Amino acid sequence: MMLPKNNNTTIPIAGFIIAFAGSILFSTKAIIVKLAFAHTHTDALTLLSLRMLFSLPFFIGAAILASNRKDNLTLTAKQWASIISLGLFGYYLSSLFDFIGLQYISAGLERLILFLYPSFVVLINALLFRQKISRIQKIALALTYLGIGIAYFGELTFDFNNPNFVLGSVLIFICAITFAIYLVGSGKMIPLVGATKFTAYAMLASTAGVFLHFILVGNYSKIPSGNAFWGYCFLLAILATVIPGFLISNAMKKIGSNNVAIVSSIGPVSTIIQAHLVLGERVFIEQVIGTVLVIAGVLLTGWKGRGNAG
Repeated sequence: MMLPKNNNTTIPIAGFIIAFAGSILFSTKAIIVKLAFAHTHTDALTLLSLRMLFSLPFFIGAAILASNRKDNLTLTAKQWASIISLGLFGYYLSSLFDFIGLQYISAGLERLILFLYPSFVVLINALLFRQKISRIQKIALALTYLGIGIAYFGELTFDFNNPNFVLGSVLIFICAITFAIYLVGSGKMIPLVGATKFTAYAMLASTAGVFLHFILVGNYSKIPSGNAFWGYCFLLAILATVIPGFLISNAMKKIGSNNVAIVSSIGPVSTIIQAHLVLGERVFIEQVIGTVLVIAGVLLTGWKGRGNAG
């Protein structure tokens, strides 16, 4: 089944389904991390390291399969450097900031702040690649930041006794920036090297970064024993990392990054609902208003390019 486009071509609906599924699975990450922190008392770096350890066999397998294909492209030194750099930004730095930030703020607020990344993608493209920001996109940016502001100050009234609330928020904000850098770069690299190969090697680069970080400063005593902890690590790796990572990359190949950004607007809603049902986080009016404004901003951000599949 295909969706019509304005230029009399079509967009495969399968791409939207893949993006939707990937976005929902990605939204489970904050829930699993918060549960792991609450029930196992581990630290962010340890949890992140074990997440990547569990994911590693799948990334290696994907890299081998991609490299053995008949149409395999031999990467240039510049392409290798780009993939490694983007991997370090996307799933090492951004994940590290995200996991640490989640120790201090709610899962719902984390997802809202993180969802600033589409606006950062627009700003990065404007600054680095001279892509003009349209009037609609300027309105979208204003709505997005207004929504974050309303939700943030609404949550601040509930969490004003948390001394690390601002620190956690800033860390998630930086996470959104580093993830936007990854998305901008991946949008340039995936058409050149393929979605599976790019994702596999970028993930391997980020895994190497996480492991090196843990070897240098990790606390081995923070690795808890017990089936619950390993269960969280497994879910975090497979359900919230490996599967959605490849789904989103393939969706970007099928329908383009703008359309993926539109579909992924389900993410904050999914996280807030899960946080309420699983973690018992309260849902308040400022959060609802902020979420609506952020989603409206994301939809408008990708609206100009909704017909672009590449």
